[in-house]
Amino acid sequence: MSEKTGVYPCYENQFQINTAASGITAAYKSIADCETFSVSFDNGVEEWTPFETEGWTRRLMTAKSVTVSVTAKRNVGDEGNDKISGFTFANGRDAEGDFKWTFPDGSSVEFKGAIISVTNNGSGDSTGVAPLEFEVMSNGKPTYTPAA
Repeated sequence: MSEKTGVYPCYENQFQINTAASGITAAYKSIADCETFSVSFDNGVEEWTPFETEGWTRRLMTAKSVTVSVTAKRNVGDEGNDKISGFTFANGRDAEGDFKWTFPDGSSVEFKGAIISVTNNGSGDSTGVAPLEFEVMSNGKPTYTPAA
């Protein structure tokens, strides 16, 4: 269990992408210049109303998925940032990558074969810093590792 308690700033969340070639030991690298992120959980819930509940609905959660949406700045030469940028024109299995989210308490969740969907790569105002915006979508059950 982590020794960290209390509130924390959002920047203590960290994101890494596996930069190693397929079939090689994972080499997770941080993604430079991430600014904001949001997380959405899509929970599949089945509902039914049997006679014995007298009109009250029964429910069972039967599915889950996670999407992490990140806004960053494009940082050419940073391994993690370059790896994400490399998904810009990818389709099919080429759009899959291993992604890791480390929480402030040291626990983490690893998304093997996540879908990396780049939604903005370098566009904006002429005087602005080029953005890199992307979504990481779970592709099967992620692996949660508690803090040491």
